[in-house]
Amino acid sequence: MQRWTELGQVPPGFGPSVVTIGNFDGVHLGHRQVLSRMVADARAAGIRAIAMTFDPHPLRLHRPDQAPELITGIRDRLELLAETGLDAVLVQQYTWEFARQSPAGFVRRYLVDGLRAATVVVGHDVRFGWQNAGDLSTMMDLGKEHGFTVEVIDDVSTPGELRRWSSTWVRELLAAGDVAGAAEILGRPHRLRGTVVRGDQRGRDLGFPTANLAADSEGLIPADGVYAGWLTRTAGREPTPSERMPAAVSIGTNPTFDGESRRVEAFVIGRDDLDLYDDEVLIELVQRLRPTLRFDSVTELVDTMHDDVAKARVVLGS
Repeated sequence: MQRWTELGQVPPGFGPSVVTIGNFDGVHLGHRQVLSRMVADARAAGIRAIAMTFDPHPLRLHRPDQAPELITGIRDRLELLAETGLDAVLVQQYTWEFARQSPAGFVRRYLVDGLRAATVVVGHDVRFGWQNAGDLSTMMDLGKEHGFTVEVIDDVSTPGELRRWSSTWVRELLAAGDVAGAAEILGRPHRLRGTVVRGDQRGRDLGFPTANLAADSEGLIPADGVYAGWLTRTAGREPTPSERMPAAVSIGTNPTFDGESRRVEAFVIGRDDLDLYDDEVLIELVQRLRPTLRFDSVTELVDTMHDDVAKARVVLGS
């Protein structure tokens, strides 16, 4: 899949194409179904399939106090989009200059001249151009003017499910710690990605050495608690193993020791030989085992941690 960050990177003569536009945060099953169908239609027509997405989220500019915390970072978003079979993704930097385009100017510059759209795939509620002045009828009128067709997609949900799959729903589930429920909409475990940094090394003293993610890690951090999950080292010192290792993951402030900062710490089950400092790791969260608790003694904490690891083994089948 080709990845572009500006129109100037689009190769001359690339296209014609089927183009869809969206934030695609989380790249959940609703996104994947639409994109996979779009790719299949493009293949049948002998043309390219392209998604246009934005970084940062448009609300970061327009209404920063209402901007959602992103489910996935841009790298994971691109990796997940690539899995749908898209030929290319344009990651448009969302700036005031871009936002101030008229609907007609946006369509002409990006969809017609830039991406050579033969078909544009949009939802019923599509809005585009300065102050969201363009809507579905605008897009259809511009399609007639410039010679592209407009395909309108319906909301996607599980058969019998009254609520459509959405990034908002995933965020609600993660805020409640329901990573298993979020995985049903995402079609995969929710993931966090970041660099391993040195913590207090208290876990090592207790017999549970943990990999602590840096504060600038990517991915929406779910509710405090202990989770069963998987850890994979994705970048670091050579060689970089791609082994997916079972882990018990703690998220919270460590109230037993009066911690104040919120942390993500992963204990790799059955491995005491790992040195992950300064390496990048991917953590996939499978199931919440319990909420974060304050313990009256270190002994009680350690006993519970042993129970957590045993439960994580069962959940992960390790």
